[in-house]
Amino acid sequence: MRASQYILGLLRASFVLLPLIVFGAEYAHGQTVQLRTLSVAGARVVLHVAENEAEELSAPSSLAVVDAAGDLILFEQMQGARPIGITLAIAKARSAARYQEPTQTLEATINKGRAAAITADMVQMEGGIPIRVDGAVVGAVGVSGLDKSDDIKIATAAATTLK
Repeated sequence: MRASQYILGLLRASFVLLPLIVFGAEYAHGQTVQLRTLSVAGARVVLHVAENEAEELSAPSSLAVVDAAGDLILFEQMQGARPIGITLAIAKARSAARYQEPTQTLEATINKGRAAAITADMVQMEGGIPIRVDGAVVGAVGVSGLDKSDDIKIATAAATTLK
């Protein structure tokens, strides 16, 4: 009698638990999304391209690569780059990632009279470009050197490396 009661209990439990397991997994799946993330290896590729472009332009720069949230993955300060570039390159990359726009677009908005954007606690100076893979922002690169046009060239070359 005990064995039959045990088996009956297992059957009852399976009828209760099986739908929860099957539908619970589906419910959780519907509540989450998959996101592409920039790996350290990918960030190294981006940083390497930025460094090569800066060397070709003879533009010593500070170079930063951040993830989609704006958190720093890699940074390099080239020989001859200004010390303030450390802060600026990271901030430009962070702004580009979080706004999901090039920082030159943000700077242009401010220059056209949208002064309130200055209060957003982000750096809106040219030289930050989002890194997009299949249309999704996976990170950003920020460059701070001596010339903003070089910053844009370097950042654009680096950000468009990954496809």
